[in-house]
Amino acid sequence: MIYPFRTSRTALVSRTRQARDLGFAIKDVARLWARLFRQRAAERSVTLDQCRVLAYLSRNEGATQVRLAELSETDPMTLVRILDRMEEDGWLERRQDPADRRVHRLFLKPAADPVLTEVLRIAERARREAMAGLSAAERARLLELLERVRVNLMMAMPPPADVTRQSARPPRIGRTPARRAATRSRKASV
Repeated sequence: MIYPFRTSRTALVSRTRQARDLGFAIKDVARLWARLFRQRAAERSVTLDQCRVLAYLSRNEGATQVRLAELSETDPMTLVRILDRMEEDGWLERRQDPADRRVHRLFLKPAADPVLTEVLRIAERARREAMAGLSAAERARLLELLERVRVNLMMAMPPPADVTRQSARPPRIGRTPARRAATRSRKASV
């Protein structure tokens, strides 16, 4: 009988090597951590995205939506929907920036405090479950090493693009001020 899902010994060894590879290991741990956290949060009727946004906003009150999207690595359009829902639930408020009316700064409201407390409890429970079987020294060493890896990766990346530079979009051809004036005068004479 043929078993279509049976893997060869070579494939199994290959997957074992991949699991030991740093990138695969970190990705797998992050995936499993997110799944566990998502399950724990769902028990409290909170989404993982809401938890992430609450956590980042609690540490960065007054941040703009753009900055919060960068910090939480959330797509800006997705973040708007999350923030709208959180605002409807009375967890946050958007305040207009006094220096720039186009910008809104985000602040948590008192109604978010119990939710944030619960999110922190969920995170602590997930952390305990993930670190089960590790001694205090092993946990500290693991976090220390991961921080060094994080710093190494950040140092290896190019600096972010200058957001103040002009758009890379080419100028529109044929729409010079003189041409616009000529178009207006033709329309006026008609």
